[in-house]
This record gives sequence, C-alpha cells and structure tokens, in this order.
Amino acid sequence: MRFLLLGLLCLSLSAVAMERPNIIIIVADDLGWSDVGFHGGDIDTPSLDRLAAEGMELSRFYTTPICSPTRAALMTGRDPMRLGVSYAVIWPWTNAGIHPEEHFMPQSFQAAGYQTAMVGKWHLGHALQAYHPNARGFDHFYGHLHTEVGYFPPFANQDGKDFQENGVSIERDGYESYLLADEVSRYIRERERDKPFFIYMPFIAPHTPLDAPDDLVQKYAEMDDRRQPARSKHTDESRMLARLSGIPGARPMYAAVVEGMDRAIGRVLATLDDEAIADNTIVLFFSDNGGAAYATGGADNVPLRGGKGETWEGGIRVVSLLRWPQTLPARSKMPQIMSAMDVFPTLAEAAGVQPRNDQFEMDGRSMWPAISRGQRQPREDLLFFASETPIRGSFMFTAFNDHWKLVQEIEQGLLSATVTNYLFRIDEDPNEYNNLAAEHPAVVEKLAGEIHYWRTLHPVAGARSELVPPPGWRAPKDWATYPRSVEETQDTSATGMPPAHALKPLDWQHGEAGRLIYNCEPYRFAGGGICR
Repeated sequence: MRFLLLGLLCLSLSAVAMERPNIIIIVADDLGWSDVGFHGGDIDTPSLDRLAAEGMELSRFYTTPICSPTRAALMTGRDPMRLGVSYAVIWPWTNAGIHPEEHFMPQSFQAAGYQTAMVGKWHLGHALQAYHPNARGFDHFYGHLHTEVGYFPPFANQDGKDFQENGVSIERDGYESYLLADEVSRYIRERERDKPFFIYMPFIAPHTPLDAPDDLVQKYAEMDDRRQPARSKHTDESRMLARLSGIPGARPMYAAVVEGMDRAIGRVLATLDDEAIADNTIVLFFSDNGGAAYATGGADNVPLRGGKGETWEGGIRVVSLLRWPQTLPARSKMPQIMSAMDVFPTLAEAAGVQPRNDQFEMDGRSMWPAISRGQRQPREDLLFFASETPIRGSFMFTAFNDHWKLVQEIEQGLLSATVTNYLFRIDEDPNEYNNLAAEHPAVVEKLAGEIHYWRTLHPVAGARSELVPPPGWRAPKDWATYPRSVEETQDTSATGMPPAHALKPLDWQHGEAGRLIYNCEPYRFAGGGICR
C-alpha cells in the first residue's frame, strides 16, 4: 500500500510539473528604446515584432543603468545596492561576485522540478566556483563568464579565452548570437519531456565591440545616422567629437548586430513552434539597460533622454515583451512600473513556483496580478538606481515612483562634491523635459534624503568603477580554469579583519560610507551598526 501511495504521489507531482509553463528569459545587452520595429525603429527586428504582436509589451519596465547590477537584480529579486554591485560591473580583475548565501531564481525553479539552463553571458562573478552559474541553480551552462568577448572566435576577455560548457573550455566557430540560438534550440529539442524547462539566454549583443556577419554588414553599410540628440551632455559630446575627428559612425554596424540578435531569437521561437510547445512557454524579453547612445555604441533611445550608464529614462526604461499565448492576450500592453527585481516573484507566481529565498527578503514584488488581470498595483514606494560608470567619482542616481522622479548628478572630487538635482513629474513628463527642482524644493529634499539613506546600504567593499586592473595584473590564458573550486576554499564566507566584538562599533563608525555587516539595513537615527 505504501509503495502504491508513493507511486501515485510521484505521478501527481509529475503531472503538476508537466502542466507548469516552460520559461525562457532573453536579455539583450544595451538595446536602444527606438531600435525595434514595433517602436518605429529603422532596424529590421521581425522576431521581436512578432513577440510584440503575439504577446504583451511591458511598457514601463525598468532596469539599472549598467550590466551586472541588472543581472543581479534579475537573479535574486533583490536591490543591487544591498548586494554590493549597484555602482559598477564586476570587472575581470576583481574577485567580486554575488554572496553565495543569496538565493538565485533558477534554484527555486530547479527545486520545483524544472530543468534549468543558461546560455550566454554571465557577468555575476568568476573568481570562485561558488559564483559560477552551475553553482547558482543552472544544470547546464554554455557561454561566457565575462562581457566583451567578441562576436567571433576566439571569444576572449583581456586576451584570455572565455567560452565554456559547464566549466570545461570549448572551441566553437561561428557568429556568437547564432551559436547561442543553436544551443538553446538543441537544449529544447533534447530536453527531458516529462519536466518543464527554465532557460536564461543573455546575449552579448548589441554590446560593443560591434561586429556582424558579412551579409548584415553589407545590408546596413549605407545606413544614415539620423538619430536626434540624446539630451545628455556626455553622450552628445561624444558624437560631436567623433564627427569632428572623422571617425565612422557606429550606427550601421550596430544595426547589423541588432538584426543578428533578432535572427537568433527567431531561431528559438521557430524551435518552440516545431516542438509544439509555444502556447505553454513564457518568453520574457528585455534589455539589461538602455542603449549605448554614445559615439561608439550606436543605439537610439529617443524620445527618451540619455542612455546607458545614466539614470535618465533612456538609461533605465527598456524594451520589454512577455508572451504566453495560452494565457495572455495578443497585442496587449501593461503600462505600470515593473523592474528587473520584480521578475523573480512575478514568474514564480505565474508558474506556481514557491520562491525559496528564506534567508534574505526580496525587494521585488510580483506584478502577475497586473499582467494577468489588469489589476492596479500603484508604485507609491520608491525605486532607486545608481551608476558610477565609467568615471570614478562621477555618479548618477534616481529615486522615483508613479508620480515624481529625482535625478541626481554628483561629481566627487578629493576635497569637495557638487550635486545637481533634476525633478520631474514623470507621469506627465516621461521624456524628462521640464526640471521642476526649483519649484518643488521640499520634494527634492525628501527624495534626496531617501537616496542618501539608500546609499548607506552599500557594502564598503562592493564594486566601484575600476576601468583598469591593479598595476601588473595578468589575465589567465583560459577563464574556464580561473574559478577556485569549492574544495579549495573555506566552507563559510570570510569574516574580514575586525574581530567579532568590534564589527558592530566599526560598522556604526562607517556611518554613511557603507556597511561592514552584510545585509545590514541600519536604523536611520543610528547611521549603522544597529541593524533592523
């Protein structure tokens, strides 16, 4: 009898697993708001246009202004400021990563019976095996630990080879975007058919350095750069200087790279059709940040202001689409604010998966009621984003909700700092033309105070802008050999230099400079050390 009941239970669990939707999360790298056909762009993107026609546009989807923080928010549902990766990316010459005690989204789906795969660019830690995709809930990893590995072999970062499959270096010929599509398609065709799948597909496209197959290069070779000003000082200056210097514009090659990515996405969508599983597969697409609109980037975010690395709308409000044919209406739109932090709880609710992040509370919220039923979910609390890229000490911040948005530019010198505030009624002025800071000083003061406190959450040793390595640093010849294995490292995270009894007083003394104690959210009146 016991074995009969056990067998029935297993069959029941298997049936539940088969009913759950498959999930594919596709992330572009630096795609511009106006670089897709369904936004009126001049680049051919039929696959993304198809997703828009068959699914829902998440028209106010927000990410951080730069790469690693968005990926961290996506994987954990947590604020990158707490994780120590809000200001800058994880550089090849650092040993930074996401704390091993943080719970990653695929781990919850894995525990719920999903088979999990990641195909593409990681950029969330490479120094320890504990940071590796295979240690963060992915059964299968095919791709790159770093960014900027190039679009053709040898796929290297800092001249160190960076292409692997589950920790083993591999050789592949072909165009990177197409290779990722072929691997995702192979994984879908060869999947375990009695289990749903969770696939994370982060492209390096259309990140610089730009390159594309010859047919696409020729297609866009004569493309005129008709982009309007980004209304961002550094971005527009870079374009002007490039023109004065006679440097060829990046727009034609950028367009070729975007269409190459779109063709790769088309291959994956065709595989879902061929396997007759498209109806019960959730496909989520978004860019990791706004398009790189500066001279060498080639992206276009207009009418949004600014671009990558900035907290103007063009740097954080990104193209996003969600398709689930059997559940969501075609050609629909969800106009409410959603962020990368919200993806984990949203997809978990949609799939009936229990999030298992028991140790640390998520900052994101499920937007599934708004997506599936049109339920109003007002954003009265604030979203915060930051960037210190590329210049160390040159910061951009924002705090916003449905109504107000404050953008702060802070230039930090050795003896002083200058702060410039821009305040917008973002619901009425989504393209950020009218700075109301002088008219509403009380609102500026309140939002600036919230940004100030939020910054105190950053771990003192978190990532900062470091464009060059420490003097004399050398990259490995093969990045697949770089992560220290679990067996070679201690069982617990290092405690640092202070003895245990001194940690809280020292954290308090650090005040607004950041936290020594991980995941410490200090009481405002105490400034640190006394954690909530």
